[in-house]
Amino acid sequence: MNFSQSRVRLVQAGVVFAAAALVAGCGNNYRPVVTPVNPSGPPAQPQSLAVVVTAPSTSNSSCPSPNAGIATVIDYAGDSILATACTGPSPTAFTLDETGYNGYTINSDGTITNIPVSTTMQTKNVTTTTLLSNALPLNLFAPSASLWAADLCATFPVNSKCISGGLLTQVPGADVFFGNPASQSIAIPVAPAPVMIVGPGLSGRRFFALSQNIATPTGLECNNSPTTQPLGSATPIEVSNNTTDTPIPTGKCPVYAVESSDGARLFVLNRGSDTITVINAQYGTLDSCTPFLSQTGQTVTCHPTLPLSTSAGLTGTNVPATAGPVYAEYNAAKNLLVIADYVGGTITVIDVTLDEYGNDYNTYSNPSCTVGGVYSYANCGTITGGFGTTYTIPVGTNPASVTVLNDGSRAYTANQADQTVTIADLSSYTVEKTLAVTGYPRTVVSTQNSTYGKVYVASPNSDFLTIISTNQDIVDTTILLEGDIVDVRVGTQNGSSGNSNNLSRIPGYGQPCNLPGTVSLASLAACQKQP
Repeated sequence: MNFSQSRVRLVQAGVVFAAAALVAGCGNNYRPVVTPVNPSGPPAQPQSLAVVVTAPSTSNSSCPSPNAGIATVIDYAGDSILATACTGPSPTAFTLDETGYNGYTINSDGTITNIPVSTTMQTKNVTTTTLLSNALPLNLFAPSASLWAADLCATFPVNSKCISGGLLTQVPGADVFFGNPASQSIAIPVAPAPVMIVGPGLSGRRFFALSQNIATPTGLECNNSPTTQPLGSATPIEVSNNTTDTPIPTGKCPVYAVESSDGARLFVLNRGSDTITVINAQYGTLDSCTPFLSQTGQTVTCHPTLPLSTSAGLTGTNVPATAGPVYAEYNAAKNLLVIADYVGGTITVIDVTLDEYGNDYNTYSNPSCTVGGVYSYANCGTITGGFGTTYTIPVGTNPASVTVLNDGSRAYTANQADQTVTIADLSSYTVEKTLAVTGYPRTVVSTQNSTYGKVYVASPNSDFLTIISTNQDIVDTTILLEGDIVDVRVGTQNGSSGNSNNLSRIPGYGQPCNLPGTVSLASLAACQKQP
């Protein structure tokens, strides 16, 4: 047998062996079943959208109610209008909830509009909540799972009128709503003249009702004469059972409050006292203590009050005699509280760093706080840094609001009387530039998805929304809207988490009017009027 015949026989044997193996595999032997695994993918990301509510001066035939407002969704990437929908008549206040997917307006007819925000938003999906006839909501707070309203009248008793003969006859309160459309569940009594409910964006343990404690408010006391008003208060509300704790005293005319992103501190802006009241939100008490040693042996100083002006006791460069704080943002990247001082024409930047145990963190001129081997708080010397360290930056006239980029690099102020936006560097605490904008700006909000971002500037006397590109800090474009702007919000400040700016800000009650100047301060109606 030659070599070629051997190869043929080997191939034939291989074929026979393969056939036998194949036949054997067709019997009762176990054959594993492969089940494909369908990946769930990453969770849905927040929407990088801007939402603007406007109040057209004339009736819109495409809307079901006369003088209906218009909600407009604007794309972050393309600066284009994606969708519009009708709201309730003549909206006066607007905010987005913590998720960025639900918007709410307070309307002139005593209703609340529920707006499902999306790129395909339609009027048919917008719903309305009708309040009780004696309700007088001022501002909305929209955490992720409910809706809250600061109500001058509340609902006690149900059949009474809030105002009789010019006097309040009701117990003011916090209205709580659930569901979609939002349905009122309960009203919680709080201190007089509540202007705001505030708390963590997600369902938290405790919210706070901010009250000015003015018995018969007209709405302009804290605009025209804030220093002569009584001390305000912040009433802790236990969310688990909707009960209240003892009100915490604040300064005069508390007008706004913002909570740190970790829920550890609440910062209350007192326009009449030119101070910030600092509340330990975890315990529902003032941030007050006798100095003590922390778990790591560091000396801890508490700060129940932070001054903003020379009249309040602050010293340093550029500090105004009167600040008049009206708005603030907390920046987690640098642990900063940045405040818009409406009267002082400044922004105040305050370090509010906490240590790993939730205590106010400070450094001292004598870090060991010892002399001759003996520890004493008096030996610590002066505070050289950390919590309470304050920088004042002059900006334009009447800064009505401020927004801070997510990375904490820059702040942008809406200088209402100057019709400008000032850009401030938060590393050098200096002004970078000032940009002219359309109208008298009252609100600035920002989104920063990467190293680039957008700042949206809203003026109540203009139907143009100004958009600033932050990579060059120039006016990128303006967008024509239908009607004068009520307010603007963004769905996310950083592209990866929800909306932290979930409070509305109605003109009056210490907040800037829609237009600057004395004419707007003649009455609440004039303050809230739009051209």
